[in-house]
Amino acid sequence: MTSSDEKTLKLLVSLSDGAVRLVPFDDSHIEGLRAACAEDEYIWDIYPISMLGEHFDRSVAMLSTMTDYLRFAVLHEDRVVGMTHFLKPDPEKGIVEIGGTYISPLVRGTSFNRIMKTLMIDHAFASGFHTIAFRIDTRNGRSMRAVEKLGARQISILRKDMTTWTGYVRDAALFELKSADWRKGGQS
Repeated sequence: MTSSDEKTLKLLVSLSDGAVRLVPFDDSHIEGLRAACAEDEYIWDIYPISMLGEHFDRSVAMLSTMTDYLRFAVLHEDRVVGMTHFLKPDPEKGIVEIGGTYISPLVRGTSFNRIMKTLMIDHAFASGFHTIAFRIDTRNGRSMRAVEKLGARQISILRKDMTTWTGYVRDAALFELKSADWRKGGQS
């Protein structure tokens, strides 16, 4: 195993702060995630994949094959309320993306998302990464505002970034957060 592989694997550990818990995703989380995803049937129109109904099993299976996606179940205490990922970690360049995040309406609008992202950001920086990227569908204003509150800054728009499960060709806003900016108070 190379040092890059070791650095990448160090990202996939359990993280917690109070009731917010992130644990490496395994089959025991599937039914809880299915229930959490069903709590907001309308949000999936702006996601690259659907985690609703007949799409759920296929999407979970597809995510499990993506070796550059480090998958976490997101828990509120012991209840699965969503998922998130470290995406495409590149230890050589010191960059990792946080994405593929869904949290149920139960915990939205609270400090839950901020605590979850803070856990991930702190851990990535402590693991030797210096840049966190966020790639967000430009229709998702709530998520863009949330990463801006973390101190991330938009650096570009990626036109026609991908075609979503609905056939929509989306543009993505690319944000980045540098470790130096995080230490200067981006987390306030």
